[in-house]
Amino acid sequence: MSTQIHSGGCQCGAVRFRLSGRPGVSSVCYCRMCQKASAGHALALVSLGEASFEWTRGEPSWFQSSNAARRGFCQECGTPLAYDAPDGLALSVLAFDDPDAVPPTIAYGVEGKRVWCDAIPALPERGTMEDAGAVAFLKTLVNYQHPDHDTDAWPPEDRA
Repeated sequence: MSTQIHSGGCQCGAVRFRLSGRPGVSSVCYCRMCQKASAGHALALVSLGEASFEWTRGEPSWFQSSNAARRGFCQECGTPLAYDAPDGLALSVLAFDDPDAVPPTIAYGVEGKRVWCDAIPALPERGTMEDAGAVAFLKTLVNYQHPDHDTDAWPPEDRA
């Protein structure tokens, strides 16, 4: 049986990580601190479990969000990366290169869930390029985001 390898990192590529082995519990948290830390309606986190972990490029900066926990983020681009509390380190699910490999299985802090969260799946849907008014603009965009896989160096020399 091969060891599971899960990699990820921030949007700009300044901070990258690797998890080797089976991750722990994956969850979403709707508490207000997680909402503010992620600038979203919830923060999806996965604990390290029994897996080994390493920062493979750079390291996060930390914000002490309470007397018991701190939150790691990329100093360069602001991507939320980690939550460190007495029960251990957890990583942002959406910072993984393949977030679907560590899907949440439980929700915490549901008392903080915004009243509109349950209605999100019922909202009308539209693909990015289906927005006729934005297509011309979208075709001019150049993506500087780090790709969803490990790279030897980042940014590429032609963009540095």
